[in-house]
Amino acid sequence: MQVTVLAHTAEPVKVVAMAARLCYSPLDIENLRCSAIAEDQQLIEKVLALGHESVLEHASFSFGIEGVSRVLSHQLVRHRLASFSQQSQRYVSFDKGFSYQVPPSIREDESLRQEYDRMMEQSAKFYRHLREHKIPAEDARFVLPNAADTRLVMTMNARELRHFFRLRCCRRAQWEIRALATEILRQVRKIAFSLFHDAGPACLSGPCPEGPMSCGEAKTVRLEFGELE
Repeated sequence: MQVTVLAHTAEPVKVVAMAARLCYSPLDIENLRCSAIAEDQQLIEKVLALGHESVLEHASFSFGIEGVSRVLSHQLVRHRLASFSQQSQRYVSFDKGFSYQVPPSIREDESLRQEYDRMMEQSAKFYRHLREHKIPAEDARFVLPNAADTRLVMTMNARELRHFFRLRCCRRAQWEIRALATEILRQVRKIAFSLFHDAGPACLSGPCPEGPMSCGEAKTVRLEFGELE
């Protein structure tokens, strides 16, 4: 899995702080820009504690994501307040084969891993067979598995990212999308720590919402995300 920050709002902390300050200040825009970094950070902490999260929508982040499966991308697009551009299996052909993801549970069993690899090769072989018979890629793709790798560009604003982390950094999330969410969180913290210092699974800031399905390790999870670098 590879995650690259392609672009983000210039000075995202400053922009969010200005938006928050404007709501409570008689100052004009130019004067709102003259705050110190420490003041911006304190203000953001205050408005987040109050639940005034709409100001986070003024900062957006775009990511290049590679080496992930179609299983992951099918989950990812459920986050509707985001924009996605995904590599097409209709216009991109895989006549020379395709790379794919192997779940850890299968990777740990050597015999199952070998069977799994054979199934992937059979899919690739039949795909090539279809293409050799002039079947268009848009139809041949029907035999490609969910394990097949894909790449995409995703853009989310800071508010939706925090929601994404709340759901997908949870240990109850599927392993691949959890790994993606954790890596994205690691990277955006470096860019705008004030916006994401407390972001992560829901149990960081309150009781686990999973009820009887909880992993039961909230303390360990809090330590894990507190030390995330």
